[in-house]
Amino acid sequence: MQTDVIREPARDLPVTGEYDLCVLGGSCTGVFAAIRAARLGLSVALVERMGTLGGVATLSLVNIWHSDLDEAFEKRIFAGLSTELMERLKKRDAVTERPRDAGIAWTFNSAEMQIELDEVIAEAGVHPWLHTAFCAPHVEDGRLTAVIVENKSGRCALRARFFIDATGDGDLCHRLGLPTYTSARFQPSTTCALLEGWNREWGNVIGRHAAEYGLPEGFVWSAPVPGTQLGMLAGTRVFENCSEAEGLTRAEIEGRRQIRAIQALVHEKVPGSRMGLVGLPARIGIRETRHVRCLHQLSGEEVLHGRSFQDAIANGSYRVDIHHTDKPGITFRYLNGTEVYARPGFPSEERRWREPQAVDPTFYQIPYRCLVPQGPYDNLLAAGRFIDADEQAHAAIRVMVNMNQTGEAAGTAAALALRDGISAAAVDPAKLRTALADGGSVML
Repeated sequence: MQTDVIREPARDLPVTGEYDLCVLGGSCTGVFAAIRAARLGLSVALVERMGTLGGVATLSLVNIWHSDLDEAFEKRIFAGLSTELMERLKKRDAVTERPRDAGIAWTFNSAEMQIELDEVIAEAGVHPWLHTAFCAPHVEDGRLTAVIVENKSGRCALRARFFIDATGDGDLCHRLGLPTYTSARFQPSTTCALLEGWNREWGNVIGRHAAEYGLPEGFVWSAPVPGTQLGMLAGTRVFENCSEAEGLTRAEIEGRRQIRAIQALVHEKVPGSRMGLVGLPARIGIRETRHVRCLHQLSGEEVLHGRSFQDAIANGSYRVDIHHTDKPGITFRYLNGTEVYARPGFPSEERRWREPQAVDPTFYQIPYRCLVPQGPYDNLLAAGRFIDADEQAHAAIRVMVNMNQTGEAAGTAAALALRDGISAAAVDPAKLRTALADGGSVML
């Protein structure tokens, strides 16, 4: 508990870079924002506090992306840098495809993706700052003009004309004092593991015996790692608030404890099993922390009824995926009106969340307004899982292929705003959608 304070002496900080755009956060969302902007002619800094790019897809070992087709598997609903990256990884035999699977479309090798992302940003001319932690915003005369960062060279500043917060937790927006909120039932985090000798059928064994080993009853899924004999297991459930230092610390330790408990469970409940732990993530996989208030909050009703938006910048078909905090398992809610409650080791329960109708939506959209934070800073956009969405909408849109599109939109919008000398909120949606389509995105 804090009992006193230490006053840090004022000091002058060196400005170690000046750019058109500074992107905070090196997940695929942030990387794609940076690449889109650089391809449109901006000088771009990409700041990442870890030593590699890719975020959840690499650091957290979550090696699956969801379908680029609508829920009926009839129409392509996104393309852009997500599919471009998968095509690059295919050339390295680092991807397997299941094109008509609602759960998994691409399974990839996270280590190969790390290296591929290094190459992609180099080709685009993006300036990366790895092992560089964002500390504070710098505001002059009411305008965001720089960010204070710290790395192996010490504390310094990066100036830019425009900023994109892709930190996942909305750290830049939060430290600017912009309005943010946390859902009452936020989605829990998961620590993944790389395993040798994993059998996916053991997920049901884990589900039936979880309580005996101090494991929260959640959901267990796994995926092979292309090019190896390893499997990635996602079977833990951690309920700490990972947007705060102590909560994140507890979450990392608890996630690893649960991995060890899963090892003990399998070894004891599956006679003859030979499962070995090969690797742990550099960072726990976080589904949700705080959100920033934007010009529009996407609602679950808008998602589930497939509402169209004139300023739509992303399309998705991943089901509403509710990780319950008050009971075991998860609920999948589909656009066709069906619902499945799944609990490993137990039969699934199927029902309807609405009555049948003549025509069902097959995809949903995310409007640009969900990326524009409320407040006085007109040279700032949000991208990634902390954009403005209610609990049910977030449960669908939060997956990487959807958030990647928000990054591409933010990077493109930044280029348009700087080109035309206007605010983020004033970017013409029609011009933005045209620019996204010209860059390879699917606009519906």
